[in-house]
Amino acid sequence: MLPSIEQRLAAELSAKPAQVAAAVGLLDEGATVPFIARYRKEATGGLDDIQLRMLEERLRYLRELEDRRAAIIASINEQNKMTPELLDAVSHAEDKTRLEDLYLPYKPKRRTKAQIALEAGLLPLAEALLADPMLNPEEEAAKYLKPAFSTEQGDNPGVADAKAALDGARQILMDRFAEDAELLQGLREYLQEHGVVESRVIEGKEEAAAKYADYFDYSEPLGVIPSHRALAIFRGRREEMLNVTLRLDSEAEKPKWDAPLNPCEARIAQRFGIANNNRPADKWLADTVRWTWRIKSFLHLDSELMGSLRERAETEAIKVFARNLKDLLLAAPAGPRATMGLDPGMRTGVKVAVVDATGKVVDTAVIYPHQPKNDWEGSLHTLGKLAEKHQVALISIGNGTASRETDKLAQDLIKLRPELKLTKIVVSEAGASVYSASEFASRELPDMDVSLRGAVSIARRLQDPLAELVKIDPKSIGVGQYQHDVGQFQLARSLDAVVEDCVNAVGVDVNTASAPLLARVSGLSSSVAQAIVTYRDTHGMFASRAALKNVPRLGEKTFEQAAGFLRIMGGEDPLDASAVHPESYPVVKNILADLKKGIREVIGDSGLLKSLNPGKYANEQFGVPTISDILKELEKPGRDPRPEFTTATFKDGVEELKDLKPDMILEGVVTNVAAFGAFVDIGVHQDGLVHISALSNTFVKDPHTVVKAGQVVKVKVLEVDEKRKRISLTMRLTDSAAQGGKAEPSRDRANDAKRMAQHKRQETREPALGGAMAAAFSKLKM
Repeated sequence: MLPSIEQRLAAELSAKPAQVAAAVGLLDEGATVPFIARYRKEATGGLDDIQLRMLEERLRYLRELEDRRAAIIASINEQNKMTPELLDAVSHAEDKTRLEDLYLPYKPKRRTKAQIALEAGLLPLAEALLADPMLNPEEEAAKYLKPAFSTEQGDNPGVADAKAALDGARQILMDRFAEDAELLQGLREYLQEHGVVESRVIEGKEEAAAKYADYFDYSEPLGVIPSHRALAIFRGRREEMLNVTLRLDSEAEKPKWDAPLNPCEARIAQRFGIANNNRPADKWLADTVRWTWRIKSFLHLDSELMGSLRERAETEAIKVFARNLKDLLLAAPAGPRATMGLDPGMRTGVKVAVVDATGKVVDTAVIYPHQPKNDWEGSLHTLGKLAEKHQVALISIGNGTASRETDKLAQDLIKLRPELKLTKIVVSEAGASVYSASEFASRELPDMDVSLRGAVSIARRLQDPLAELVKIDPKSIGVGQYQHDVGQFQLARSLDAVVEDCVNAVGVDVNTASAPLLARVSGLSSSVAQAIVTYRDTHGMFASRAALKNVPRLGEKTFEQAAGFLRIMGGEDPLDASAVHPESYPVVKNILADLKKGIREVIGDSGLLKSLNPGKYANEQFGVPTISDILKELEKPGRDPRPEFTTATFKDGVEELKDLKPDMILEGVVTNVAAFGAFVDIGVHQDGLVHISALSNTFVKDPHTVVKAGQVVKVKVLEVDEKRKRISLTMRLTDSAAQGGKAEPSRDRANDAKRMAQHKRQETREPALGGAMAAAFSKLKM
């Protein structure tokens, strides 16, 4: 038998079976990944959140595999067709594909041509011709004629003539050939290596399919197609703009029927001892092989491999979305500073919301600086008064329609009122409209017009991106790549895991957090999160973590899962503001007793805490890993893992595409990262693309290893296409626009050359099809 699920998981994660068994046990008990990763290190041997997420996903797959294995064994046993050899093969199948290959001959099917032929007694004819090609097919077939008859399965046409007999015998052999598990796996592997995906524009749709122009005459090996290109051609096919096909690399043209056997057909023939030696049955058998490949095996593998390609592409797209979402959620918060949010608009005006340092709305307005009213001076006056009245420090501007013009307005205000010391930042407004119309927004801002709620969200997401963005469905935040083309259930599950990990990595102030933010804390459901807010509103701020136990429906198990991630700032016990779990408070007391000091004397004393030996305080329940974590937390209790807040300084006078010049070096902010590069806002309200080949002087396989959403970077302008609104940038500041973006020679030049060749096709395609959030180049949301 196969190793146990725990043993297989241990091998995949390079962990010990005991570690995996402990993690599986905790997950089955309802523990969350953040809780296990942080507070159960002794049990799992220190498996981190990434390993645990992988374990959780693979555990789900392997359990589904075992359930399917049991169902298949039961089905074959019911048919009385199980043999010791088959049972051994099924029991040792390592994945679902192998399992289904073995089950294929026994899988209940509708009444096929092969089954009708078997009912008509044509099996001996099929086996005779396969065993002895010296037999004459027509002469042998004449022996099996039979009139029509009826069976329990239905009417059978019988065998009218020799041709009907040979057709029936062929159907029997075709099923046998196509359902051979070993052969099918060999054909699959060959097609994976030698398959080519082609796309062609559907005749007459050239104009309608213009956005797919790069795929009108496209081909690429199946095994190397990157996810964004695969999803693009699948979308084109779904929209009936492209014909997408799979073929062998040796068959650029559609093969003729009498052509020599292709490599896959040759494998089928070899498997069953079929060869062309000019014997009477050789041609009939060769044609049977060809029919098997074209009608059965290839169609089956075409569907399967194209489905696998789509699945891999979707998986990669979901990973891209998840990484971008994590970067966005963990972006540096501007912090508790009075902020003015501007939700740009033309005819409907610019919506203005001012929030204080705590995020409370203190003022709103609507101004009309743009067409048709063009009240520029009046708008500046209104904004100046609001900024002065509420001591605004930051202006947060949404990046939607009229963003460029509104940014110019903010710039004029800063120049007009330098004494206010204002700083302006353009932020993504993705999802703000979704929040505005949400049930939570109507509860949170009940008396505010829907149009103004977006401005509030834009202001708050600058103060604390994580706290604000958790109020929005992650799929609406807009940092995905072909997010509407992927499995929505898998996408939601992945993104929910990212949000959960981010919220718990930062921790939550239980006395200020919204219900949506609390609902992302380990162990807290939406109903319990709302109960916490309701209790807080009724009884006032929580003075301690222990007081949370008074909240209805917040039981011991929930408290255990959640308490370590909830913060009580300025409460009765300083530990309540830290990531030290209440279950570990006795350990801290032992340390304090040993030091003969109070908690307030020890917290923050880095020199003292680093001098302590964790092993001295370890016991059966809390080992060295937990003690080490406690000491680190006491050094900087409740520390925020997010980076310091910084802003890009956009160059004065560079406000539109026409202001950009080749070789100009600018500062910008990464707005989105895709598989082919990164989009960067450089202050002209049209994001530029830094292709993957221009991210670094060394080879880059994954752009996320170099840049992330929200990062401030320096770039050089390589090319500007005003007509198509495309900006080509490089982060290799030694590159030269005059040299077509080529850098000075480097030690890694060979890798650079290889990379450029590898991505040449990609470089000419992605700009028209990439970037869901940045909408760079064409602002085309695929």
